[in-house]
Amino acid sequence: MSERPGKPRTVLLRNGTVYSPADPFATAMIVEGDSVAWVGSEGAADSFADGVDEVADLDGALVTPAFTDAHVHTTATGLALTGLDLTGVPTLAEALGRIRAHAAARPADRVLLGHGWDASAWPEGRPPSLRELDEATGGRPLYLTRADVHSAVVTTALLDLVPRVRELPGHTPGAPLTGAAHHAVRAAAYASVTPAQRTEAQRAALARAASLGIGSVHECAGPEISSEDDLTGLLALAGETPGPRVTGYWAQALTSADEAGRIRELGAVGAAGDLFVDGSLGSHTASLHEPYADAGGVTGTGHLDAAAIAAHVAACTEAGIQAGFHAIGDAALTAVVEGVRAAADKVGLARVRAARHRIEHAEMLTPELIAGFAELALTASVQPAFDAAWGGDDAMYAQRLGRERARTLNPYAAMLRAGVPLALGSDSPVTPLDPWGTVRAAAFHRTPGHRVSVRAAFTAHTRGGWRAVGRDDAGVLVPGAPADYAVWATGDLVVQVPDARVADWSTDPRSGTPGLPDLTPGTALPVCLRTVVAGRTVHTRPNE
Repeated sequence: MSERPGKPRTVLLRNGTVYSPADPFATAMIVEGDSVAWVGSEGAADSFADGVDEVADLDGALVTPAFTDAHVHTTATGLALTGLDLTGVPTLAEALGRIRAHAAARPADRVLLGHGWDASAWPEGRPPSLRELDEATGGRPLYLTRADVHSAVVTTALLDLVPRVRELPGHTPGAPLTGAAHHAVRAAAYASVTPAQRTEAQRAALARAASLGIGSVHECAGPEISSEDDLTGLLALAGETPGPRVTGYWAQALTSADEAGRIRELGAVGAAGDLFVDGSLGSHTASLHEPYADAGGVTGTGHLDAAAIAAHVAACTEAGIQAGFHAIGDAALTAVVEGVRAAADKVGLARVRAARHRIEHAEMLTPELIAGFAELALTASVQPAFDAAWGGDDAMYAQRLGRERARTLNPYAAMLRAGVPLALGSDSPVTPLDPWGTVRAAAFHRTPGHRVSVRAAFTAHTRGGWRAVGRDDAGVLVPGAPADYAVWATGDLVVQVPDARVADWSTDPRSGTPGLPDLTPGTALPVCLRTVVAGRTVHTRPNE
């Protein structure tokens, strides 16, 4: 049978499990062109089999919506994948050894780039010194970011490339660079990356995302993080090459709606993402009401006050684009809520709520701040892997804040109870692209009272990311939704809830609650067999 010209291609997937609210017992799905056309039972699929262009036998596999990673730095992720990545390196000595090997292997690089060191986990208890780095690199320029990307260690040769950097705030001899000094050396380091290297890194990052069942990423770019060319190049690459969708944000503060034109010219959907209200806990730069427990009276660094936040939110609301901020510490988050509330007083609460402005990280939320997020309809773009990496009574959060304050961080259950929309992400390369690991980290939070069900976390990592960009019709497998999905090899499907306080009916098969993979810590995570975006396959597992 020949197809009519322009007729969308139809595919029937059957003999598996389809995770869909349209039918909790679905085993089959039809995709027509770039959209889901039908979801239902194996018996009903028989009547469709002769009328489709292709029948795909799932052989028992699970089909879910593709994940959305709501906070990614694509080029930096790709550079870490293809270059020097110190994530998880257990000692300073081993880190220096890897730096030596990388320098020897890259003799033509004008500036050596690396990422991921975390001295809080090293027995030496300190970052590499300037002298050690100079020796390991043979005196070449090196830029090496801490795991949180808010501070860096560098070599003398790189400092010498940046005029007057030693006079900038954030430069302290013998300490990692922060603040203005860090931004200056970062700009110099990334200026050394050629367009070809940048494209190679972006391709590597998007390919890794697709291989993990990620169908969309939110690129958090900005003048202090990357460059306009980096953002526009990435958006062009994503538009030309089959792969995950890329939604771009540009973190530039606005004072009037007239300034929003440049945001649109760049292809960004908002002046949001990493528009810094403060820094990070690991680098002692997150802005706190009370001092850090391990830094002698230091309370971090604030970059935007409530007045600047109010001006930005009002300008974005009036321009019809999203506003957003990076805010981690309780003082920073207080400024955000006060600023957004002041903007609502100026332009109207309903308009602010409708704009779905978003806050990245939002870690130190008190009950009062959570109520403010709910009142203002602020989306919390959060990274559960931060808790997995640095939560608990003996890890970095507790070192920085003390155990009691550390236990208040990342209160996902309270946020959901209050009606705060959550969108999950990785902040890659801060923590790796790892969607099922992210869902596991939210469901098995190191502070039991902050845990959420696997279903709630999965929804926040799929539909939540789409809702964060204003789309309520996507991130779920129902007729009419975009055909963005992933096929998984996995074990038994279960309904996992945090503990017995959650209603037991939801775990009873008679409730019709669809199951998801068992994410109990220590169990193997699902393996992605195929990722499809807008009906087009963008990843197939080798030998599948």
